[in-house]
Amino acid sequence: MKAVGIYVIIKKIKVSSTIVGGLELTESQNKDVRYLRGEVISCGNQVECIKEGDIVHYDKHSGHNVEIDSVLYQVLRLPDIVLVE
Repeated sequence: MKAVGIYVIIKKIKVSSTIVGGLELTESQNKDVRYLRGEVISCGNQVECIKEGDIVHYDKHSGHNVEIDSVLYQVLRLPDIVLVE
């Protein structure tokens, strides 16, 4: 699998639940978190600043999902990525 152009394929990193005031909040309940994390699987040929294996932060409303061999990946455009670890 290979991304093309300005697209980046990532595998979403699961976030552990957060405990607030003794209550456990799951990812879907934590509305304050705008950005999610993922590991880069493939970068398009126009992506220069990100490489495979990098951890990136991206807006939770961006991109779309694709399932390959029963594994769910996220396909993002380069402008949707806000931070590289």
